[in-house]
Amino acid sequence: MDMNELDHMQVKLEAALRQRLSEWEQAHPGNLYQPVVYALEGGGKRLRPLLVLLGYSLYADTWEEALPAALAIEVFHNFTLLHDDIMDKAELRRNRPAVHVRYSENNAILSGDVMAFLAYELLLETRSPRLPDIAALFSRTAVEICEGQQLDMDFERRTAVTTGEYLEMIRLKTAVLLACALKTGALLGGATPHQARQLYETGITVGLAFQLRDDFLDTFGEEVTFGKKIGGDIEAGKKTFLLTEALRTATPTQKAQLEGWLENPSAPAEEKFRAVKTLFEQLGVGETTLHRIAEYHAQAVDLLESLEVPAERKQPLLELTGKLVLRRN
Repeated sequence: MDMNELDHMQVKLEAALRQRLSEWEQAHPGNLYQPVVYALEGGGKRLRPLLVLLGYSLYADTWEEALPAALAIEVFHNFTLLHDDIMDKAELRRNRPAVHVRYSENNAILSGDVMAFLAYELLLETRSPRLPDIAALFSRTAVEICEGQQLDMDFERRTAVTTGEYLEMIRLKTAVLLACALKTGALLGGATPHQARQLYETGITVGLAFQLRDDFLDTFGEEVTFGKKIGGDIEAGKKTFLLTEALRTATPTQKAQLEGWLENPSAPAEEKFRAVKTLFEQLGVGETTLHRIAEYHAQAVDLLESLEVPAERKQPLLELTGKLVLRRN
């Protein structure tokens, strides 16, 4: 499969989603479904459903059969974003008002709830003897994402979070859904249990690299290409890989300075960002982050290259993995 086929997948995926959105636009009560449509028509990378189709295409050509499962994962992902934005009090999502701002917080909660169940309805459209295994994987992934979100909220109330704790949190909150997507597609396509496990681990390493890249770009990226305000993590005092590594390697004086800025909610945002970024630069945590991203990327490539599948079938997934890890937005 060449990259033109990947483009074709993206077009088909978007068309299939648009068809569902047109159905939900007409659904009753409108106040329940309109926020669903609004959330899903806002765009996004469509990374997770694409991974389902790519996982399937490693083993079979009829990847259109995996579209319902791919849409299930995209709808579920967007459900988590609805609720995350409420908890984070985020006003924007993809450069538009977040659902709870555009409608109301109660609307966003209930519409998010229905999205979770719509995702399961889509998954159950899958025609495969492996559906019980896929549904179990989907359910376990959903539980783990909730665990990761709880850890993220717990970390907001803690001063000290280790790098290991942070990596476990993002494994649960971010990486497991990418892993679930790849494994779901592979199982539907006919992968052996061993091959499916390999792809799950590939998804985990890609997911970790993906989130660390996000952490890096939030401090060292360019606003024009990143697509959102730089410095949001520092302003909010969020625990990131950069921060946990900075606190781990800082001198007592540097650590006191970091904690002083992070524990001062009234500090001017721009001044706080410049001061913390300067400390990050002194400690070299940007380079540390890029090195760890490269390690995860190398692990993902090794896992894919060891997969017993013709090389030409793996190439689009290898190229997509590289784009995700090296992205600027």
